[in-house]
Amino acid sequence: MSGGPGEQAPVGIDELLDRVREGLDRVEPHAAFAAAEAGALLVDIRYAELRDRDGLIPGALVVERNELEWRLDPQGSHRAVEATSHDLRVVVICNEGYASSLAALSLRQLGLHRATDLVGGFQAWKAAGLPVSR
Repeated sequence: MSGGPGEQAPVGIDELLDRVREGLDRVEPHAAFAAAEAGALLVDIRYAELRDRDGLIPGALVVERNELEWRLDPQGSHRAVEATSHDLRVVVICNEGYASSLAALSLRQLGLHRATDLVGGFQAWKAAGLPVSR
């Protein structure tokens, strides 16, 4: 059954990811590390089991995916202290770099125009030999 005028046809997740990523300046692990050293906020949205299993990125803000928009909205009543401005450079990190792309888009829709994500996620960070703590 088709919808009314102006309704878009459904797309698969792979096509949606391609569309979302066209608008993101995604970063590789070493660029994310450099961005953090220059003041960007790394945000780890992996669930607890993965963080417990694989470790943490030192200095990254851990925010469960279902709380991300509430914690990073600079105007929100539940914002994290790190959510200081819509100009904040945010690099979202999931396990392998898929969910983080969708999360970065959501942050951009909130006005965080410099939000992006880490290509390959935490696993790429770890494989690049960048710091991980337990």
